Amino acid sequence: MSELITPDLVDLDLSADTKEAAARTLATRMAAAGRVTDIEGFLADVAAREARMETGLDGGIGIPHCRSAHVTEPTLAFGRSARGIDFGAPDGPADLVFLIAAPDGADSEHLAILSALARRLADQEFAAALRAEQDPGAAAAMIRGDGPTTAHEDEAEPADDAEPDAVSARDGSSTAPAAGAAGTGADETPFRIVAVTSCPTGIAHTYMAAEALERAGQEAGVEVTVETQGSGGFSKVEPGVVAGADAVILAHDVEVRDKARFAGKPTVDVSVKAGINRPAELIAEVRAKAARGETSGPAGQEPEAVEEPGAGEGFGSRLRRYLMSGVSYMVPFVAAGGLLIALSFALGGYEISDAKSVADHFVWTEVHSWAALLNQVGSAAFAFLVPVLAGYIAYGMADRPGLVPGFVGGSIAVTIDAGFLGGLVAGLLAGAVVTAIQRVRIPPTLRGIMPVLVIPLVASALVGFLMFVVIGEPIAALQKALTDWLGGLSGSNAVVLGVVLGLMMCFDLGGPLNKVAYAFAVGGLADPNDGSLKVMAAVMAAGMVPPLAMALATTVRGKLFTETERENGKAAWVLGASFITEGAIPFAAADPLRVIPSAMAGGAVTGALSMAFGSTLRAPHGGAFVVPLIGNPLPYLLAIAAGTAVTAGLVLVLKGRRPRAAGARAETPGARGKTAEPVAPAARRAGAAGEVAEVADSSR
Repeated sequence: MSELITPDLVDLDLSADTKEAAARTLATRMAAAGRVTDIEGFLADVAAREARMETGLDGGIGIPHCRSAHVTEPTLAFGRSARGIDFGAPDGPADLVFLIAAPDGADSEHLAILSALARRLADQEFAAALRAEQDPGAAAAMIRGDGPTTAHEDEAEPADDAEPDAVSARDGSSTAPAAGAAGTGADETPFRIVAVTSCPTGIAHTYMAAEALERAGQEAGVEVTVETQGSGGFSKVEPGVVAGADAVILAHDVEVRDKARFAGKPTVDVSVKAGINRPAELIAEVRAKAARGETSGPAGQEPEAVEEPGAGEGFGSRLRRYLMSGVSYMVPFVAAGGLLIALSFALGGYEISDAKSVADHFVWTEVHSWAALLNQVGSAAFAFLVPVLAGYIAYGMADRPGLVPGFVGGSIAVTIDAGFLGGLVAGLLAGAVVTAIQRVRIPPTLRGIMPVLVIPLVASALVGFLMFVVIGEPIAALQKALTDWLGGLSGSNAVVLGVVLGLMMCFDLGGPLNKVAYAFAVGGLADPNDGSLKVMAAVMAAGMVPPLAMALATTVRGKLFTETERENGKAAWVLGASFITEGAIPFAAADPLRVIPSAMAGGAVTGALSMAFGSTLRAPHGGAFVVPLIGNPLPYLLAIAAGTAVTAGLVLVLKGRRPRAAGARAETPGARGKTAEPVAPAARRAGAAGEVAEVADSSR
């Protein structure tokens, strides 16, 4: 195994002014060392991860990181900036930048090394030593842990009698004994907290939050046991430790696995960044909850949806999160089934859907048989679309107990022809029913069977009754009306719908509105007709416009863009041609007031023209590779070209009218501190961040 970091991966005079430029500089060193095979693809993965959550940490540290197919082995590059680079940390720019790259499917040993580094970053002595070091080789050795350990690292060594499953971050959990506990006497038991930390990548924030909570626990005289649910898997904290805990802290940005273990405990549920930035406050908060007797729900049953990340969010935000949970799990079925069906049409024509079952008739040498096979496999995958949507909407609301009634309700929606709308309603209904059942006080003797028997049984029966007898028929009628309306779309109605869908696809570049438009189009494929196929084509075409337009704009008038944006423009050609709308995010983040309205205008033009031309698409994906599957392809490509030209032209006009002083300020390193503050919130407004960003990955 190669060393994680070598001297040639260290830049002690990092001259970059932006986080994108810093990532590119360090990625170039990785590529030169043979650790990254495609810089642009890797940087796109870094940008996508950065869009989910900023990676700046208090103390002047930036840790951009991602897992990528373009990485050959786990690698770390380190840069030190004299001027500082804005990574979105509350306390200002970062002067220590660690670019962490892990390959897809990285083994647990490599990930353990990365997680160990993430823990060391919380050590102020370690950071101070890196700031003072002048030799790249010595800095690399220090980061690898070859140098002398600091006092904090010595404290972190586990005692010989530590719990087997709570010894090291490499095993997935760790225990921080309460400071001074040994001297308190056997009759005084310290306050015990069990914590879970996790982030979307599971490489850095997960372990830094664990380290911060452990140290805060030591300072507060509290015993903290942390379970890190990282990329390399996790080892559960011993059931006895959970049972003996006085409180629970969940610091996470992805779903906590086996959350039911913590029911009945005082619980604080926050984002992983809160675990890093304010661990002492979280410990004080959960101790106060314990003192007041507040718990997450009766022990032995699933918690009733304790506070999710983004506590205090309104009903609309919660509803959107529930719906996006269902869409994110549905999209792989749509992609696999839809593309298989589209490919079968390409091989055998549309009449292939009427072919005999391949189980009864299959000839290896006949193209027709292979087309029928693809069609029938795709149709089988597509049959799960509505049940999966409903099941995982309910899962997002009520965790695992919501799965069974959600799937049952979704299946009933298919049976009664309630379609996509029926799946949405069934999922919300199942989640609400399960949540209501969880609030009922249950005798202790029944608590053990609640999650596996009582809740699935009662909830499935109630959801089934409501779907079959009460609300199923009206929803089916509404679904039929929607299907008939789509089938009869023509003229101005179709154009107006194309404008609306184009605007939605380009407003937040992969965010919630983009996904609503995508989900609306995909829902039509469950019962396809001419109108729903037009909608799919319009949505896919509009989604290609923003990255293609930014690529065109940087090519036509590169002097209006920074060097980093010109490099991103080259990658945007490929991203746009592959229907990856997120390829425009770096441009929108840097200049949202010019880029986003321009993108919306171009998307509206493309959506309107695609609908007006009557182009159709049976595949739930866009990009150049589905052109053979498009009905009326030449006008379709013309619509994309027109929208791209409109967006690129508007961007160039708006940027060209920008006052020269403002442009100079954006390019001048000395002005970085003045412009950096608005950029990160703008990126979030552009739809690059938020709780549904993981959906963008799934739907591409």
